[in-house]
Amino acid sequence: MERLIALVLAAGVGAYAAGSLDAQAAFDDVISDQLDAFKDRDIAGAFEFASPTIKGIFGNPQNFGMMVQRSFPMIWDNATARYLPQREEGGAILQRVIVTDKDGVSHVFDYKMIETPDGWQIDGVNYVPAPDLGA
Repeated sequence: MERLIALVLAAGVGAYAAGSLDAQAAFDDVISDQLDAFKDRDIAGAFEFASPTIKGIFGNPQNFGMMVQRSFPMIWDNATARYLPQREEGGAILQRVIVTDKDGVSHVFDYKMIETPDGWQIDGVNYVPAPDLGA
């Protein structure tokens, strides 16, 4: 009986890990595609990766693009992105991303991801400030 319970638990953990890896790959694809669209100045394309809530706030791709260009110039002119493991926090699924800008400076962001009928979409981006390592 103990062996059966161990096998069931192992199968459950394996299924969760596989699902988590699938979501991780989906998040990476969505965020990478949006970052590429910004680099290409395809604002309408970048807007497609935004959640319905974000689309409702900005109304159109031009307003959205203007906000990103002004508030997140390191995302607007991104060079590379590195993805850290996803996590759940307060019921939200967050994907931490290290974005390197065109000048080679790294910036850390938490992308809030939501699943919609159109697949995973970005429901917000928050800048993660560097820790204060002073005295």
